[in-house]
Amino acid sequence: MKRCLKMSHFLAVSQFAEKLSSFVGRAFRHDIKSALSSGVLTPEGLKTHFPPACSAAMLVAILASPVASIGQTAAPKSKPAKAVEAAQTPAHDLSGMYEFFARGVQGQGIYNTPSANPVPMTPWAQAKYDAAKPGYGPKASVDTTDPILRCNPSGIPRILYWPQPFEIVQTPERVFMFFEHERVWRQIWTDGRRHPKDLEPTWMGDSIGKWEGDTLVVDTIGLNDKSWLDAYGHPHSEELHLVERYRRPDPNTLTLQFTVDDPKAYTTRWESDTKIYTLLRNKQAVMEELFCIQEEEDAFTKRIREPAAGRPIN
Repeated sequence: MKRCLKMSHFLAVSQFAEKLSSFVGRAFRHDIKSALSSGVLTPEGLKTHFPPACSAAMLVAILASPVASIGQTAAPKSKPAKAVEAAQTPAHDLSGMYEFFARGVQGQGIYNTPSANPVPMTPWAQAKYDAAKPGYGPKASVDTTDPILRCNPSGIPRILYWPQPFEIVQTPERVFMFFEHERVWRQIWTDGRRHPKDLEPTWMGDSIGKWEGDTLVVDTIGLNDKSWLDAYGHPHSEELHLVERYRRPDPNTLTLQFTVDDPKAYTTRWESDTKIYTLLRNKQAVMEELFCIQEEEDAFTKRIREPAAGRPIN
């Protein structure tokens, strides 16, 4: 709770959520934290729909809020770093800890999906999308088949737009990205090498990067098709070719635009909007331990998701 509820007007919500913790345990607290931080649940909605008995109406609101509304109404977990007097950051230095704040950042892209307007799908991808049962959005289902709820990794690019911190560490030969979400990391080779031949598909794929002016261009292939591109359930194939473009326009800001090129899944390239990340400084620059624990996911489904859908607690 401490990261997303630092603002004074969230104090009452924090106290109430702590009282609920004994009912549903850590899994519920984490979902409440995510719902509040991303804007799926507002303090006003909590007061209105969360009587002491923990009404199903509020729970349905948490589970069924569309991703589009998340991007439009999200509240930050902590205040973005204020502008500071700092020396100009070298053009090729992206190092630092960053976070995606969905509100209060001018020009911010939508939360948890490449862009608000997906491109047309091929019949192969459309069949997969129709069969998918996401936990959020217009197709939200309590019987969700979202891979992350089975503790599978979010994969690339989905993990890039979670509203949780990640850290970039650079060496002469590699750029590392460490993520709070799922406690995973990736490496981007910047030593001039090419992709290996006959890659075995993995969750993070094989990434190589090069500088084009002040932009780090990251080329990724070799991704398996087990992850989704977003919370809506948009699929991708093992033919996915992802190109990310990172810039640091000022010492406190990192921007990302990326291209999804997957001819097996989409009839044209899917260009993302601009994701803007704020540099975290001093006491804000902390990543918490957020492993996915299957027992906690299962407990949350039994105690919260199923009752919210009208199913009795066994």
